[in-house]
Amino acid sequence: MIYPEVAKLNQDEILRLCREYRRNNFIDPEVSEALDVKRGLRNADGSGVLAGLTNIADARGYRRGENGELIPTEGKLIYRGIDIETLTEAALKEDRFMFEETVWLLMFGSLPDRRQLERFCHLLEEHRDLPDGFAETMIMGAPSPDIMNKMARSVLAMYSYDEKAEDTSLENIINQSINLVAQIPTMMIYAYQTKRHVYEHKTMYFHFPTPGQSTAEHILSTYRITQDFTHEEAKLLDLCLMVHADHGGGNNSAFTDRVISSTGTDTYSAIAGALVSLKGPKHGGANRKVMRQTEEMLRNIENTDDPKQVKEYLKKILCRVAGDGTGLIYGVGHAVYTLSDPRAVLLRRHAEKLAYAKGYGKEYRLLCMIADLAPEAFMEVKGTKKPICANVDLFSGLIFKILGIEEDLFTPIFAIARCAGWCAHRMEEVEFSNRIIRPAYKYVGNESDYIPIDKR
Repeated sequence: MIYPEVAKLNQDEILRLCREYRRNNFIDPEVSEALDVKRGLRNADGSGVLAGLTNIADARGYRRGENGELIPTEGKLIYRGIDIETLTEAALKEDRFMFEETVWLLMFGSLPDRRQLERFCHLLEEHRDLPDGFAETMIMGAPSPDIMNKMARSVLAMYSYDEKAEDTSLENIINQSINLVAQIPTMMIYAYQTKRHVYEHKTMYFHFPTPGQSTAEHILSTYRITQDFTHEEAKLLDLCLMVHADHGGGNNSAFTDRVISSTGTDTYSAIAGALVSLKGPKHGGANRKVMRQTEEMLRNIENTDDPKQVKEYLKKILCRVAGDGTGLIYGVGHAVYTLSDPRAVLLRRHAEKLAYAKGYGKEYRLLCMIADLAPEAFMEVKGTKKPICANVDLFSGLIFKILGIEEDLFTPIFAIARCAGWCAHRMEEVEFSNRIIRPAYKYVGNESDYIPIDKR
Protein backbone atom coordinates (compact mmCIF):
# COMPACT_ATOMS: atom_id res chain seq x y z
CA MET A 1 0.00 0.00 0.00
CA ILE A 2 1.15 3.55 -0.72
CA TYR A 3 0.84 5.50 2.51
CA PRO A 4 -1.42 8.56 2.41
CA GLU A 5 1.08 11.40 2.55
CA VAL A 6 1.13 14.68 4.37
CA ALA A 7 1.99 17.67 2.22
CA LYS A 8 5.72 17.89 1.55
CA LEU A 9 7.83 20.93 0.81
CA ASN A 10 10.17 21.02 -2.15
CA GLN A 11 13.45 19.31 -1.21
CA ASP A 12 15.56 22.35 -2.13
CA GLU A 13 13.33 24.51 0.09
CA ILE A 14 13.77 22.07 2.98
CA LEU A 15 17.57 22.19 2.60
CA ARG A 16 17.54 25.98 2.60
CA LEU A 17 15.45 26.03 5.78
CA CYS A 18 17.77 23.53 7.46
CA ARG A 19 20.79 25.67 6.61
CA GLU A 20 19.01 28.73 8.00
CA TYR A 21 18.25 26.91 11.24
CA ARG A 22 21.78 25.61 11.71
CA ARG A 23 23.28 29.04 10.93
CA ASN A 24 21.35 30.61 13.82
CA ASN A 25 21.21 27.78 16.35
CA PHE A 26 23.89 26.02 18.37
CA ILE A 27 24.18 25.08 22.03
CA ASP A 28 27.54 23.88 23.28
CA PRO A 29 27.00 20.94 25.69
CA GLU A 30 30.00 22.09 27.74
CA VAL A 31 28.06 25.23 28.69
CA SER A 32 25.68 22.98 30.62
CA GLU A 33 28.43 21.90 32.98
CA ALA A 34 29.66 25.47 33.49
CA LEU A 35 26.14 26.62 34.40
CA ASP A 36 25.39 23.49 36.47
CA VAL A 37 22.49 22.63 34.20
CA LYS A 38 21.16 19.12 34.83
CA ARG A 39 20.90 17.82 31.27
CA GLY A 40 18.36 15.03 31.04
CA LEU A 41 17.43 15.91 34.64
CA ARG A 42 20.57 14.00 35.69
CA ASN A 43 23.18 15.02 38.24
CA ALA A 44 26.88 15.03 37.40
CA ASP A 45 27.31 11.60 39.02
CA GLY A 46 24.58 10.12 36.79
CA SER A 47 21.88 9.97 39.45
CA GLY A 48 18.48 11.45 38.72
CA VAL A 49 17.45 14.89 39.92
CA LEU A 50 14.83 14.53 42.66
CA ALA A 51 11.60 15.93 41.22
CA GLY A 52 8.92 14.41 43.44
CA LEU A 53 7.83 11.82 45.98
CA THR A 54 6.13 8.48 45.37
CA ASN A 55 4.84 5.50 47.33
CA ILE A 56 4.40 3.33 44.24
CA ALA A 57 7.73 1.83 43.16
CA ASP A 58 11.48 2.20 43.50
CA ALA A 59 14.35 1.14 41.27
CA ARG A 60 17.60 0.77 43.26
CA GLY A 61 21.02 0.30 41.72
CA TYR A 62 23.36 2.06 44.12
CA ARG A 63 23.65 3.50 47.61
CA ARG A 64 25.22 6.69 48.91
CA GLY A 65 28.51 6.52 50.77
CA GLU A 66 29.50 8.65 53.74
CA ASN A 67 30.80 11.39 51.44
CA GLY A 68 27.79 11.25 49.12
CA GLU A 69 29.51 9.13 46.49
CA LEU A 70 27.55 6.45 44.57
CA ILE A 71 28.38 2.88 45.57
CA PRO A 72 27.14 0.28 43.04
CA THR A 73 24.82 -2.44 44.37
CA GLU A 74 22.85 -5.34 42.94
CA GLY A 75 19.65 -4.00 41.41
CA LYS A 76 16.31 -4.11 43.21
CA LEU A 77 12.85 -3.26 41.89
CA ILE A 78 10.35 -2.63 44.66
CA TYR A 79 6.57 -2.45 44.19
CA ARG A 80 4.88 -0.88 47.23
CA GLY A 81 7.65 -2.17 49.47
CA ILE A 82 7.72 -5.70 48.00
CA ASP A 83 10.68 -6.93 45.95
CA ILE A 84 9.66 -7.96 42.41
CA GLU A 85 11.69 -11.14 42.89
CA THR A 86 9.48 -12.06 45.86
CA LEU A 87 6.36 -11.56 43.74
CA THR A 88 7.66 -13.63 40.83
CA GLU A 89 8.83 -16.41 43.15
CA ALA A 90 5.31 -16.52 44.64
CA ALA A 91 3.81 -16.75 41.14
CA LEU A 92 6.09 -19.69 40.37
CA LYS A 93 5.69 -21.46 43.71
CA GLU A 94 1.90 -21.08 43.84
CA ASP A 95 1.55 -21.59 40.05
CA ARG A 96 -0.68 -18.52 39.73
CA PHE A 97 -1.00 -15.72 37.21
CA MET A 98 -0.09 -12.64 39.23
CA PHE A 99 -0.14 -9.69 36.85
CA GLU A 100 -3.64 -8.72 37.96
CA GLU A 101 -2.51 -8.91 41.58
CA THR A 102 0.41 -6.66 40.65
CA VAL A 103 -1.96 -4.13 39.05
CA TRP A 104 -4.00 -3.99 42.27
CA LEU A 105 -0.85 -3.64 44.36
CA LEU A 106 0.44 -0.72 42.27
CA MET A 107 -2.88 1.09 42.04
CA PHE A 108 -4.20 0.64 45.57
CA GLY A 109 -1.11 0.15 47.71
CA SER A 110 -1.41 -3.33 49.23
CA LEU A 111 -1.85 -6.95 48.18
CA PRO A 112 -5.50 -7.91 47.65
CA ASP A 113 -7.12 -10.67 49.65
CA ARG A 114 -8.69 -13.57 47.77
CA ARG A 115 -12.14 -11.96 47.56
CA GLN A 116 -10.76 -8.60 46.39
CA LEU A 117 -8.60 -10.31 43.75
CA GLU A 118 -11.48 -12.40 42.40
CA ARG A 119 -13.71 -9.34 42.12
CA PHE A 120 -10.94 -7.31 40.47
CA CYS A 121 -10.17 -10.02 37.90
CA HIS A 122 -13.87 -10.28 37.11
CA LEU A 123 -14.04 -6.50 36.74
CA LEU A 124 -11.17 -6.52 34.22
CA GLU A 125 -12.85 -9.33 32.28
CA GLU A 126 -16.12 -7.38 32.08
CA HIS A 127 -14.39 -4.31 30.69
CA ARG A 128 -12.20 -5.84 27.97
CA ASP A 129 -14.64 -5.06 25.16
CA LEU A 130 -14.40 -1.67 23.49
CA PRO A 131 -17.45 0.63 23.23
CA ASP A 132 -19.90 -0.20 20.42
CA GLY A 133 -18.55 1.00 17.09
CA PHE A 134 -15.21 2.11 18.54
CA ALA A 135 -13.06 -0.51 16.80
CA GLU A 136 -14.69 0.01 13.42
CA THR A 137 -14.60 3.82 13.56
CA MET A 138 -11.51 4.71 15.56
CA ILE A 139 -9.15 1.84 14.73
CA MET A 140 -10.15 0.04 11.53
CA GLY A 141 -11.38 3.27 9.94
CA ALA A 142 -8.06 5.05 10.55
CA PRO A 143 -5.26 2.46 10.27
CA SER A 144 -1.66 3.13 11.24
CA PRO A 145 1.55 1.32 10.22
CA ASP A 146 2.75 1.65 13.83
CA ILE A 147 0.81 -0.14 16.60
CA MET A 148 2.02 2.17 19.39
CA ASN A 149 0.84 5.18 17.40
CA LYS A 150 -2.59 3.60 16.93
CA MET A 151 -2.86 2.62 20.60
CA ALA A 152 -2.09 6.17 21.69
CA ARG A 153 -4.68 7.55 19.29
CA SER A 154 -7.19 4.96 20.51
CA VAL A 155 -6.66 5.92 24.15
CA LEU A 156 -7.07 9.58 23.24
CA ALA A 157 -10.23 8.75 21.26
CA MET A 158 -11.81 7.16 24.35
CA TYR A 159 -12.36 10.73 25.54
CA SER A 160 -15.22 11.03 23.03
CA TYR A 161 -16.96 7.99 24.53
CA ASP A 162 -16.80 9.15 28.16
CA GLU A 163 -19.37 11.67 29.37
CA LYS A 164 -17.21 12.30 32.45
CA ALA A 165 -13.91 12.53 30.58
CA GLU A 166 -12.88 15.79 32.29
CA ASP A 167 -13.78 14.68 35.81
CA THR A 168 -10.51 14.45 37.79
CA SER A 169 -12.00 13.10 41.02
CA LEU A 170 -10.32 10.00 42.41
CA GLU A 171 -13.52 8.01 41.89
CA ASN A 172 -13.61 8.85 38.19
CA ILE A 173 -9.87 8.35 37.61
CA ILE A 174 -10.13 4.86 39.16
CA ASN A 175 -13.06 4.06 36.86
CA GLN A 176 -11.15 5.30 33.80
CA SER A 177 -7.98 3.49 34.87
CA ILE A 178 -9.65 0.10 35.25
CA ASN A 179 -11.26 0.55 31.84
CA LEU A 180 -7.92 1.38 30.23
CA VAL A 181 -6.00 -1.47 31.90
CA ALA A 182 -8.72 -3.87 30.70
CA GLN A 183 -9.16 -2.46 27.21
CA ILE A 184 -5.64 -1.64 26.08
CA PRO A 185 -4.88 -5.29 25.07
CA THR A 186 -8.03 -5.23 22.91
CA MET A 187 -6.90 -1.96 21.32
CA MET A 188 -3.55 -3.56 20.52
CA ILE A 189 -5.10 -6.59 18.83
CA TYR A 190 -7.46 -4.51 16.69
CA ALA A 191 -4.62 -2.15 15.72
CA TYR A 192 -2.38 -5.11 14.83
CA GLN A 193 -4.96 -6.93 12.74
CA THR A 194 -5.89 -3.74 10.90
CA LYS A 195 -2.24 -2.98 10.20
CA ARG A 196 -1.70 -6.51 8.82
CA HIS A 197 -4.73 -6.20 6.55
CA VAL A 198 -4.15 -2.68 5.23
CA TYR A 199 -0.37 -2.55 4.94
CA GLU A 200 0.56 -6.22 4.47
CA HIS A 201 -2.55 -7.44 2.60
CA LYS A 202 -3.16 -10.26 5.06
CA THR A 203 -6.42 -11.65 6.38
CA MET A 204 -7.78 -10.15 9.60
CA TYR A 205 -9.10 -12.37 12.37
CA PHE A 206 -10.69 -11.36 15.65
CA HIS A 207 -11.52 -13.52 18.68
CA PHE A 208 -13.92 -12.65 21.44
CA PRO A 209 -12.45 -12.66 24.98
CA THR A 210 -12.69 -16.01 26.76
CA PRO A 211 -14.20 -15.84 30.26
CA GLY A 212 -11.90 -16.75 33.13
CA GLN A 213 -8.62 -15.94 31.41
CA SER A 214 -5.78 -13.92 32.92
CA THR A 215 -4.44 -10.94 30.98
CA ALA A 216 -1.52 -13.04 29.69
CA GLU A 217 -3.87 -15.80 28.52
CA HIS A 218 -6.21 -13.22 26.98
CA ILE A 219 -3.36 -11.69 24.93
CA LEU A 220 -2.19 -15.06 23.58
CA SER A 221 -5.74 -16.27 22.94
CA THR A 222 -6.78 -13.19 20.96
CA TYR A 223 -3.43 -12.84 19.18
CA ARG A 224 -3.08 -16.39 17.85
CA ILE A 225 -5.32 -17.51 15.03
CA THR A 226 -5.79 -20.95 16.63
CA GLN A 227 -6.17 -19.48 20.15
CA ASP A 228 -3.94 -22.33 21.40
CA PHE A 229 -1.20 -21.76 23.97
CA THR A 230 0.45 -23.73 26.74
CA HIS A 231 0.28 -22.95 30.42
CA GLU A 232 4.06 -22.49 30.43
CA GLU A 233 3.86 -19.91 27.62
CA ALA A 234 1.16 -17.92 29.41
CA LYS A 235 3.11 -18.01 32.68
CA LEU A 236 6.22 -16.62 30.93
CA LEU A 237 4.18 -13.79 29.42
CA ASP A 238 2.60 -13.13 32.83
CA LEU A 239 6.12 -12.78 34.26
CA CYS A 240 7.00 -10.26 31.55
CA LEU A 241 3.90 -8.22 32.35
CA MET A 242 4.76 -8.23 36.05
CA VAL A 243 8.33 -6.99 35.65
CA HIS A 244 7.29 -4.31 33.13
CA ALA A 245 4.35 -2.99 35.17
CA ASP A 246 6.22 -0.05 36.72
CA HIS A 247 9.66 1.40 37.29
CA GLY A 248 9.19 4.32 39.64
CA GLY A 249 8.20 7.91 38.91
CA GLY A 250 11.44 8.93 37.21
CA ASN A 251 11.31 6.76 34.10
CA ASN A 252 10.49 8.80 31.00
CA SER A 253 6.93 7.60 30.35
CA ALA A 254 5.82 7.74 34.00
CA PHE A 255 7.33 11.20 34.33
CA THR A 256 5.56 12.25 31.13
CA ASP A 257 2.32 10.94 32.60
CA ARG A 258 2.92 12.92 35.80
CA VAL A 259 3.91 16.11 33.96
CA ILE A 260 0.72 15.98 31.88
CA SER A 261 -1.41 15.03 34.90
CA SER A 262 0.01 17.96 36.87
CA THR A 263 -1.69 20.38 34.47
CA GLY A 264 -5.14 19.17 35.54
CA THR A 265 -5.98 17.61 32.18
CA ASP A 266 -7.93 14.38 31.58
CA THR A 267 -6.83 10.77 32.07
CA TYR A 268 -6.88 9.90 28.36
CA SER A 269 -4.48 12.73 27.49
CA ALA A 270 -2.07 11.70 30.26
CA ILE A 271 -1.98 8.01 29.33
CA ALA A 272 -1.74 8.75 25.60
CA GLY A 273 1.27 10.96 26.36
CA ALA A 274 2.90 8.15 28.32
CA LEU A 275 2.32 5.77 25.41
CA VAL A 276 4.06 7.96 22.84
CA SER A 277 6.94 8.43 25.28
CA LEU A 278 7.35 4.66 25.63
CA LYS A 279 7.36 4.31 21.84
CA GLY A 280 10.84 5.85 21.55
CA PRO A 281 13.83 3.54 20.91
CA LYS A 282 15.66 5.04 23.92
CA HIS A 283 12.80 3.87 26.15
CA GLY A 284 10.33 1.05 25.43
CA GLY A 285 11.31 0.59 21.79
CA ALA A 286 14.78 -0.68 22.67
CA ASN A 287 13.75 -4.37 22.72
CA ARG A 288 13.21 -4.24 18.94
CA LYS A 289 16.72 -2.80 18.51
CA VAL A 290 18.10 -5.68 20.58
CA MET A 291 16.58 -8.29 18.29
CA ARG A 292 17.93 -6.59 15.16
CA GLN A 293 21.35 -6.39 16.79
CA THR A 294 21.17 -10.08 17.69
CA GLU A 295 20.24 -11.05 14.13
CA GLU A 296 23.18 -9.05 12.79
CA MET A 297 25.60 -10.74 15.18
CA LEU A 298 24.29 -14.19 14.25
CA ARG A 299 24.91 -13.36 10.59
CA ASN A 300 28.39 -11.93 11.01
CA ILE A 301 30.05 -13.89 13.80
CA GLU A 302 31.44 -17.23 12.65
CA ASN A 303 30.94 -18.94 16.01
CA THR A 304 28.63 -17.16 18.46
CA ASP A 305 29.53 -19.70 21.14
CA ASP A 306 33.12 -18.41 21.13
CA PRO A 307 33.50 -15.66 23.78
CA LYS A 308 36.50 -14.12 22.01
CA GLN A 309 34.61 -13.65 18.73
CA VAL A 310 31.55 -12.25 20.48
CA LYS A 311 33.59 -9.76 22.51
CA GLU A 312 35.49 -8.60 19.45
CA TYR A 313 32.22 -7.92 17.66
CA LEU A 314 30.89 -5.99 20.66
CA LYS A 315 34.03 -3.85 20.51
CA LYS A 316 33.35 -3.21 16.82
CA ILE A 317 29.84 -2.04 17.71
CA LEU A 318 31.28 0.35 20.30
CA CYS A 319 33.76 1.66 17.71
CA ARG A 320 30.87 2.22 15.24
CA VAL A 321 32.24 -0.14 12.60
CA ALA A 322 29.43 -2.62 13.26
CA GLY A 323 25.88 -2.37 14.48
CA ASP A 324 23.74 0.58 13.41
CA GLY A 325 26.56 3.12 13.62
CA THR A 326 25.46 4.69 16.90
CA GLY A 327 28.13 2.99 19.02
CA LEU A 328 25.38 1.57 21.26
CA ILE A 329 25.11 -2.02 22.43
CA TYR A 330 21.35 -2.29 22.81
CA GLY A 331 20.14 -4.08 25.91
CA VAL A 332 23.19 -3.06 27.93
CA GLY A 333 23.42 -0.15 30.37
CA HIS A 334 20.87 1.62 32.52
CA ALA A 335 20.34 5.01 34.15
CA VAL A 336 19.83 3.51 37.62
CA TYR A 337 21.09 -0.08 37.70
CA THR A 338 24.82 -0.70 37.99
CA LEU A 339 25.76 -4.28 38.89
CA SER A 340 22.50 -5.86 37.70
CA ASP A 341 18.99 -5.12 36.47
CA PRO A 342 16.68 -7.39 38.50
CA ARG A 343 14.22 -7.60 35.60
CA ALA A 344 16.93 -8.86 33.26
CA VAL A 345 18.08 -11.37 35.88
CA LEU A 346 14.53 -12.72 36.23
CA LEU A 347 13.82 -12.92 32.50
CA ARG A 348 17.18 -14.57 31.81
CA ARG A 349 16.49 -17.20 34.45
CA HIS A 350 12.93 -17.99 33.43
CA ALA A 351 13.37 -17.83 29.64
CA GLU A 352 16.03 -20.54 29.37
CA LYS A 353 13.85 -23.64 29.42
CA LEU A 354 11.34 -22.42 26.85
CA ALA A 355 14.08 -20.91 24.65
CA TYR A 356 15.68 -24.31 24.18
CA ALA A 357 12.32 -26.07 23.85
CA LYS A 358 11.26 -23.69 21.06
CA GLY A 359 14.56 -23.85 19.16
CA TYR A 360 16.02 -20.51 20.26
CA GLY A 361 18.93 -21.88 22.26
CA LYS A 362 21.55 -20.24 20.02
CA GLU A 363 19.95 -16.81 20.40
CA TYR A 364 19.58 -17.29 24.15
CA ARG A 365 23.25 -18.25 24.58
CA LEU A 366 24.34 -15.22 22.54
CA LEU A 367 22.29 -12.85 24.69
CA CYS A 368 23.76 -14.36 27.85
CA MET A 369 27.23 -13.90 26.38
CA ILE A 370 26.46 -10.24 25.53
CA ALA A 371 25.31 -9.70 29.11
CA ASP A 372 28.51 -11.23 30.48
CA LEU A 373 31.03 -9.76 28.00
CA ALA A 374 29.70 -6.26 27.34
CA PRO A 375 31.22 -4.80 30.55
CA GLU A 376 34.67 -6.05 29.48
CA ALA A 377 34.20 -4.65 25.97
CA PHE A 378 33.24 -1.25 27.39
CA MET A 379 36.28 -1.20 29.66
CA GLU A 380 38.67 -2.15 26.83
CA VAL A 381 37.23 0.33 24.29
CA LYS A 382 36.12 3.23 26.47
CA GLY A 383 38.60 2.80 29.31
CA THR A 384 35.80 3.22 31.81
CA LYS A 385 35.55 1.22 35.01
CA LYS A 386 31.98 2.34 35.66
CA PRO A 387 29.81 -0.73 36.28
CA ILE A 388 27.50 -1.60 33.42
CA CYS A 389 24.95 -4.40 33.21
CA ALA A 390 22.39 -5.97 30.93
CA ASN A 391 18.97 -4.33 31.11
CA VAL A 392 15.48 -5.74 30.73
CA ASP A 393 15.39 -5.14 26.96
CA LEU A 394 18.19 -7.64 26.33
CA PHE A 395 15.91 -10.60 27.09
CA SER A 396 12.33 -9.32 26.70
CA GLY A 397 12.43 -9.25 22.90
CA LEU A 398 13.65 -12.85 22.74
CA ILE A 399 10.87 -13.95 25.09
CA PHE A 400 8.26 -12.36 22.84
CA LYS A 401 9.91 -14.06 19.86
CA ILE A 402 9.84 -17.41 21.70
CA LEU A 403 6.11 -16.87 22.24
CA GLY A 404 5.61 -16.34 18.51
CA ILE A 405 4.82 -12.65 18.94
CA GLU A 406 5.78 -10.43 16.02
CA GLU A 407 8.24 -7.59 16.46
CA ASP A 408 5.51 -5.01 15.87
CA LEU A 409 4.01 -5.98 19.24
CA PHE A 410 7.13 -6.02 21.43
CA THR A 411 6.72 -2.45 22.67
CA PRO A 412 2.88 -2.53 22.69
CA ILE A 413 2.95 -5.48 25.12
CA PHE A 414 5.38 -3.49 27.27
CA ALA A 415 2.76 -0.70 27.17
CA ILE A 416 -0.04 -3.06 28.23
CA ALA A 417 1.95 -3.91 31.34
CA ARG A 418 3.10 -0.36 32.07
CA CYS A 419 -0.44 1.07 31.79
CA ALA A 420 -0.99 -0.16 35.36
CA GLY A 421 1.94 1.90 36.63
CA TRP A 422 0.92 4.95 34.61
CA CYS A 423 -2.56 4.88 36.11
CA ALA A 424 -1.11 4.54 39.62
CA HIS A 425 1.22 7.50 39.06
CA ARG A 426 -1.60 9.63 37.67
CA MET A 427 -3.74 8.91 40.73
CA GLU A 428 -0.87 9.82 43.05
CA GLU A 429 0.02 13.00 41.12
CA VAL A 430 -3.54 14.31 41.02
CA GLU A 431 -4.34 13.39 44.64
CA PHE A 432 -1.18 14.54 46.41
CA SER A 433 1.07 16.77 44.31
CA ASN A 434 -1.36 19.51 43.31
CA ARG A 435 1.34 21.61 41.65
CA ILE A 436 2.12 21.95 37.97
CA ILE A 437 5.55 20.57 37.06
CA ARG A 438 7.56 23.43 35.60
CA PRO A 439 11.38 23.11 35.52
CA ALA A 440 13.53 25.98 34.23
CA TYR A 441 15.70 26.24 31.12
CA LYS A 442 18.65 28.66 31.10
CA TYR A 443 18.54 31.07 28.17
CA VAL A 444 21.97 31.15 26.47
CA GLY A 445 21.06 33.09 23.33
CA ASN A 446 22.38 36.53 22.44
CA GLU A 447 20.65 39.83 23.02
CA SER A 448 19.62 41.26 19.65
CA ASP A 449 18.34 44.57 18.35
CA TYR A 450 15.27 44.72 16.21
CA ILE A 451 16.12 45.57 12.58
CA PRO A 452 13.34 46.97 10.36
CA ILE A 453 12.51 44.61 7.55
CA ASP A 454 13.77 46.94 4.82
CA LYS A 455 17.22 47.07 6.43
CA ARG A 456 17.81 43.35 6.97
